Amino acid sequence: MSECSEGKERGESGGSRREAWGKLRAGQRGQGMEPRRRATLSNGKVPWGTVEEEAEARQRVVEEHGKVWRRVLPVLLRKLGRIPDPRHPRSIKHKLTVLLLYGLLMFVLQMSSRREAYREMSQPQLWENLKCLFPELEELPHHDTLNRVLASIDVEEIQEAAADLVADLIKNRKFWRYLVGRRYLIAVDGTQKFARDTRWAQESLERHLRVGDGTETKPEYYVYVLEASLVFPNGIKIPLHTEFLEYADGSERQDCELKAFRRMARWLKWRFPRLPIMLLLDGLYPNGPVMSLCRQYGWQFMIVLRDDVLPSVWEEVRGLRMLQPGQEVDQSWGDRRQHFWWVNDIRYEYGKRQRLVLHVVVCEETWQEVAPDSGEVVTKKARHAWISSEPLSKGNVHYRCNLAARHRWAIENQILVEKRHGYEYEHCFSYDWNAMKGFHYLMRLGHLLNVLAQLSIYLEEYVARVGARGLIRFVRETLAGPWLDSERIGALFGRRYQLRFI
Repeated sequence: MSECSEGKERGESGGSRREAWGKLRAGQRGQGMEPRRRATLSNGKVPWGTVEEEAEARQRVVEEHGKVWRRVLPVLLRKLGRIPDPRHPRSIKHKLTVLLLYGLLMFVLQMSSRREAYREMSQPQLWENLKCLFPELEELPHHDTLNRVLASIDVEEIQEAAADLVADLIKNRKFWRYLVGRRYLIAVDGTQKFARDTRWAQESLERHLRVGDGTETKPEYYVYVLEASLVFPNGIKIPLHTEFLEYADGSERQDCELKAFRRMARWLKWRFPRLPIMLLLDGLYPNGPVMSLCRQYGWQFMIVLRDDVLPSVWEEVRGLRMLQPGQEVDQSWGDRRQHFWWVNDIRYEYGKRQRLVLHVVVCEETWQEVAPDSGEVVTKKARHAWISSEPLSKGNVHYRCNLAARHRWAIENQILVEKRHGYEYEHCFSYDWNAMKGFHYLMRLGHLLNVLAQLSIYLEEYVARVGARGLIRFVRETLAGPWLDSERIGALFGRRYQLRFI
């Protein structure tokens, strides 16, 4: 078959699929269903017709970013400035806040490595524009200087500075309208950062991989982290806290995700003692100690319940379902038909006579799609089950499952963004363990600043047109070129700005 006929066939099949999707959506709307919209980037040209219009657009975007930066930086810099500096006063060329701000900008502008950051940010035009936006920057430091400083300071204070920023936003009720059941949703998930064949740090974890025919193994040394983020039903994801899994001093046992979760839980309770929280956890966490800890701290939870875990709970679910009739509801959500059923007041025993009262909900749903190969409409099915800390009812099953529990995937999406969309999550940036953690915390903090900027109502139009990553690239290109009016940038200082989110 010739290339021309192949292209014609692909075009005809694509047209038939679009037509099938159109008929399917029309039929769903006729049944009262509202298909969920999927955001897509613009397929048109840029909206500027002249160089002057482009210059004004670039100036406006950088100014709006600058307003967000100037609003949040004082909180960050005050906290970072209190970190003890172990360097000798006479040998200090760059203040600690300058070094950390330089490291933070590496990730705000999505530099892929320390060398790229030093090379790109040493461009005269880019550096002059950065100094206009950040007068705290006196002179460009070397990336090796930042690495040595991160290796010697208490890098946990960088995380505490980020927590201060999030606490300030919560105190000012910036996320109030995004709450579910008047609670803040916190999703927790673990992921590997990177792996090496040699033990480059004593704190790294170790595993053995089979090689060849499987009779021999070789060691691999890796870094594993547990992440926690605020998530909301509208897609907002706010980096909150990171726990590194590592060998403890004098311990012969490796760290594990459940131990890291307990450390993270203690930190959350200490840092946000009165915050109404609902934890969203995956299938690793339905066990007695974790759920008891959540109850002890006064947190609600929704935990994924797989079919192959907690057999005693599933046995109770099957037995009590017949004794609790009427605990089910059918509804349409977006383009899906959902059937919920639940069982309340399940007694679960673990350990030595430890007891919990749990509640289980199951969602069975169906939806229709157009098959990509045949163009025919096919019916898809899915089943989800969760353990709930609160009794289920017809009045709360929708928001606890659809608006809360299902958004646990948001942290997985966030980690994917940090790994694949410019933040270089899997790059270690340093083979010193303390410095590696410091760069990771700066990366998460840089991501947080970008999220806050992209949520600004003044940048909503640009994000919709080019996407979050495209907006960051647009800002970086603007800073690297002679587009900006330094007088207008200077006018941003000395004013108080209010963050207004979409």
